[in-house]
Amino acid sequence: MIDGRQTDWRTTAGKFRDAAASSGAPVTYGLIAVCGVIFLISPLSGFGGAGHGSEDALLAAQAGYFERWGVVPAELWAGSTHALITPFTALFVHGSWLHLLGNLLFLYVFGAMAEERMGRLRFALFYVGCGYVALVCYAAAHADSEQTLVGASGAISAVLGAFLYLFPRTRVTSLFPFLFFLPLRFPAWMVLVFWFGLQWAAAQGAGSGPGVAYLAHVAGFAAGFLCAWVGYGRRARVRVPATEGDSQP
Repeated sequence: MIDGRQTDWRTTAGKFRDAAASSGAPVTYGLIAVCGVIFLISPLSGFGGAGHGSEDALLAAQAGYFERWGVVPAELWAGSTHALITPFTALFVHGSWLHLLGNLLFLYVFGAMAEERMGRLRFALFYVGCGYVALVCYAAAHADSEQTLVGASGAISAVLGAFLYLFPRTRVTSLFPFLFFLPLRFPAWMVLVFWFGLQWAAAQGAGSGPGVAYLAHVAGFAAGFLCAWVGYGRRARVRVPATEGDSQP
């Protein structure tokens, strides 16, 4: 672990990056691997389509897969044991290749340094706990919905929130649509605040019915930021312009 109280910003930032790289961030990379494998063996990947016979059979298999492992808000509040487990299982289920790769990109970019700062076990518990809370918050806002919710977005949003608190001045390479997708480097706080603002604005315009789980993103981000604030305090923050990987908000 690296002491965030070091005064030399170059040494501090370099040690965080080097520690994350040398250790391989096993929890972060393990989560990426698990999500990838689960998707590949699911009926969503497209590799097992022939085994289902017809297209209708494949669609039925996909619907059943979501219902079994995803969160159905109306069922969650009914209190069955299986439904109470689904906010955990849903964190490892994704609805498409784009959904999967988009989530894992953000986890890859921001997860390693957050894991190094928190420690392996604490980061794993943080990821699962905040992801669970994010999905439950969404389910609470749509308590009567029968639509299934899946994906690691809430948990990854929590990682982004914690990263913003712990490494507010770390620079990441980002592609912003209104800047013609030019790869430019910005402080992490600027990228993540911009991302959070987009999620909040989208949640306000999403209407009363469930759709993309913007509320889960917002809840996860807020939970992650608060957990880092409560758990680490001001001394844990690395207020230095370190360099990290690429992000695409």
